[in-house]
Amino acid sequence: MPTTSPKQHTLDLLRTMLGTHADFRPGQWDAIEAVAIQKKRALVVQRTGWGKSLVYFLATKLLREQGAGPTLLISPLLSLMRNQIEMAQRIGIRAHTIHSANREEWDTVETALKENTCDALLISPERLNNERFLQSVLPGMTGSIGLFVVDEAHCISDWGHDFRPDYRRITRILNMLPKSAPVLGTTATANNRVVADVQSQLGADLLVLRGTLTRESLRLQNITLANQSERLAWLVENLPKLPGSGIVYCLTVPDTERVTGWLKKKGFSAEAYHAESPDRPALEQSFLNNEVKILVATVALGMGFDKPDIGFVIHFQRPGSVVAYYQQVGRAGRAVERAYGILLSGAEDDEIQDYFIQSAFPSIETMNQILAALAKTEGLPINDILARVNVSRSMLDKALKLLEVDGAIGTAFENRKTVYFRTPNPWQPDIERIEHVTQLRRAEQSQMQDYMAHTGCLMEFLQRALDDAHPQPCGRCANCRSKGLPKTVSHELVIEAEAHLKGASIPIAPRHMLPAGIFPDHKRKILPELLNEAGRSLCYYGDAGWGTLVRSGKYEQNHFSDELVEAAAHLIIDEWKPEPFPVWMTAIPSRRHPELVRRFAERLSTRIRIPFHPVLVRISDAPQQKTMQNSSMQANNVFNTIGISGDIPNTPVLLVDDILDSGWTLAMAGWLLRSHGCGQVFPFTLAQATARNS
Repeated sequence: MPTTSPKQHTLDLLRTMLGTHADFRPGQWDAIEAVAIQKKRALVVQRTGWGKSLVYFLATKLLREQGAGPTLLISPLLSLMRNQIEMAQRIGIRAHTIHSANREEWDTVETALKENTCDALLISPERLNNERFLQSVLPGMTGSIGLFVVDEAHCISDWGHDFRPDYRRITRILNMLPKSAPVLGTTATANNRVVADVQSQLGADLLVLRGTLTRESLRLQNITLANQSERLAWLVENLPKLPGSGIVYCLTVPDTERVTGWLKKKGFSAEAYHAESPDRPALEQSFLNNEVKILVATVALGMGFDKPDIGFVIHFQRPGSVVAYYQQVGRAGRAVERAYGILLSGAEDDEIQDYFIQSAFPSIETMNQILAALAKTEGLPINDILARVNVSRSMLDKALKLLEVDGAIGTAFENRKTVYFRTPNPWQPDIERIEHVTQLRRAEQSQMQDYMAHTGCLMEFLQRALDDAHPQPCGRCANCRSKGLPKTVSHELVIEAEAHLKGASIPIAPRHMLPAGIFPDHKRKILPELLNEAGRSLCYYGDAGWGTLVRSGKYEQNHFSDELVEAAAHLIIDEWKPEPFPVWMTAIPSRRHPELVRRFAERLSTRIRIPFHPVLVRISDAPQQKTMQNSSMQANNVFNTIGISGDIPNTPVLLVDDILDSGWTLAMAGWLLRSHGCGQVFPFTLAQATARNS
């Protein structure tokens, strides 16, 4: 055991991790002392970048030196903790992780736990529902856990901006722990309501350690611009004025791609970062090394990402809550004297947030349909549930997780697939909770609208909204200083940005696999000779550029303008240039708008000088395709209601529709055409529905 005082010994360890001149930040030693010396349960609420990971790794070292068992840390951010784990290794912490991507290491980790050579085990909350972990790992730990850590503890709370059902399982482990086992929760985004909810779950004797939320290096400013083209122009004019590297946050994946394409076109070093980005760790490393100046990101670049020298964070659209905004803008200015947090706002902000709020919970009807489908069988894999219930895959994942946490369903592993089955436990929807959370999200949306219009100190507004005990004017934001970056942009650059938005066509990838349930007795892979070719869409529905014309043409005028005909012809002839070029054209039929797409296709066929043949017909009425929520329902909805009329030329065809939603209308129509002897099928739509994902 060390002969120096615990505080001095811990400071020496800190300097081994960070360097000889490192010192505790205000509140760090208090948190370490609470759990490692006094063995209390504590919740640390500190701003991003304060150093919460240092607290639990230093506390782990002290507890292990006292002979305590290993730390069990639950965090959703394992992929972003590489740097923290490396620092912990400098003081001899042997940290291991168990997650879905390192199965080959599980045996080694379990052996280390049995031999007491593991100091800290890091897992994701989803691991608490893994059968092997629950049966082989956890029982051997619960009596010897030296420290139990809940990272991003606001996820426990229904009122947290990032509530996750898997975190509910944490209370089960807490109930299994000895009363003497210290517990540490950490978060940067917890107001009084969230703290009270976390306290009710971690224990009434929970010690809450809160620090100030103000960040002295950060200069905040809010700017409202009418449309996306103005915001794109603003970025080009003002990014060169900002220091170092930074992040531009967008609300949707398509927006990250659009903004990135524009910035690259204007000579900036920028890359898109979102849930679908290939090799995200490589992108993170390039950004950390300043090889990429700007990451244009969704919330996928969220909690846990730590680059101390970020000089600016710009929001291309307004986030849904103050806590989400504070967390994201707090990525800037951690280790630099001056950094900027610029919030841009535009017309689509509320529409996108409305979508997020409305899709936050599965409907009660959907939950009951899932339970009813499972009750009729001995168990179903996910694809078979989708074939029986009209629910999207993402919403089904949410519903299954909630039902599983509630004990209404269970899982088994059969034929290398997870199978879900109905348990005997009764289930009643918690309607009151859903309504309360939805009302809170609406209130948060309103609060962000107020923040955008606020004329006083912006940092003080954030502090008050997050229940900081000592809110005060910062003297640094644009409102305090009565000056900031320009709020107007060059008209010429706006026109150029609008042309960029109108010129950015979107690919349509062919569907290669049929969903479950279409042809139960056949393989799901679509034969190559029945596949569509790669296609194109002119724009995203409703977005700046052509998207607004498509929306008004469909739902206001019932007529697509000559301007859209000309834009489509230009894309097909001059940019896309499908090879071999289509010899004829046909269109997807509709009983609700029987003339809309047909008239557009006929005019387009005249413009590009190929004949139009209406060979596709509706053989029965069907629900609107946009109401079908998953691939099985979408494909069936088309296949059962569309047919062929007349002779099909054995030559390439341009298959036209107005709006692509799931892609299954085009895929099944193309399959029908090819099955009846048609040549290659090239799909074209005026727009693609915007996917509201990250």
